[in-house]
Amino acid sequence: MIKLYVAIEKALAVVIQRTNGWEVDLKLTGTDPQCLAIDPLHHEQIYCGTFDQGIWRSSDAGASWEHIGEKIPYERIMSVAVSPLEQVNGYGIVYAGTEPSAIFRSEDRGTTWRDLADLRRLPSAPTWSFPPRPYTSHIRWITPDPVFAGRVFAAAEAGALVRSLDGGETWEDRKPGGPFDTHTLVMPRQIPNRLYSAAGDGFMRPGSGFVQSDDGGETWYRPNEGFQYNYLWSVAVDPVDAETLVVSAAPGPQQAHNPMSAESAIYRRSHDNKWQQVEHGLPDSHGMLASVLAAHEAEPHVFYAGNNKGIFRSADAGQTWEGLSIPWPTGTRVGRVHALVAVME
Repeated sequence: MIKLYVAIEKALAVVIQRTNGWEVDLKLTGTDPQCLAIDPLHHEQIYCGTFDQGIWRSSDAGASWEHIGEKIPYERIMSVAVSPLEQVNGYGIVYAGTEPSAIFRSEDRGTTWRDLADLRRLPSAPTWSFPPRPYTSHIRWITPDPVFAGRVFAAAEAGALVRSLDGGETWEDRKPGGPFDTHTLVMPRQIPNRLYSAAGDGFMRPGSGFVQSDDGGETWYRPNEGFQYNYLWSVAVDPVDAETLVVSAAPGPQQAHNPMSAESAIYRRSHDNKWQQVEHGLPDSHGMLASVLAAHEAEPHVFYAGNNKGIFRSADAGQTWEGLSIPWPTGTRVGRVHALVAVME
């Protein structure tokens, strides 16, 4: 059974596949969900960060939720991640990123949190700024390494992709030539030291010049041949082929996120081929906000995409797509999808 957790406008949608179709249960209604993470060691343990009411936890696969994070002094939780390797009492260690930019770490499933304050002492930190709210910035994305315990990457929007080698105790600043405005960062478990960054400044992966080099983010290059749009938002990797991936892209931030000027596309790349736009089964680019993309290890060659037009699935590694017939409750507005997580139960 497939279950999707989708952060839509003013609710978290728990979408479940049944034998006779899909069901939807809306949770956290009235909040503004921004980010989601599932503990890879316990799929019933889910975390949801909101823009206006802090962070929430479910210990029963989304059936019920409780507010946690009283020790986090900010209500705007912009990113959340659970380490697949770092664990205490059998549960993954949780990282939460906020606006203003700070990262907190929990070793007890979000009950208590510790400020990883060294992040804010980085030389580049005073320059971080989010253009729509230039007086501040936030941690847009956190990626715990799936191979090396304690290595964590975090993206400040906008300003830097930074790295910690010790679980967030200390941080290394942005590498020369590295991504400036990463929105999504994924690390395929099958290829250690490989990173894929979908950023406002394009697609990037480790390497130098035009030569790839899986060095954990020491160097970077931009294999961007084939893109018509260069403002990238989301990226997902085929669970069984780490050289095949899809990204969502738009001409710029307004087209990616503003319904009045929406225009975006999904691109696919396999191995060393150039990027190609995929359209079969997807809405027209004009009117479509930038998609949030997802994949999970239980479904080889399957991708999911969520945007203002609905939820879409590809069963052939991103080449063709179909819309899911989800019976949204009357009055539900999907709007801009902020986060999408898929899991097999």
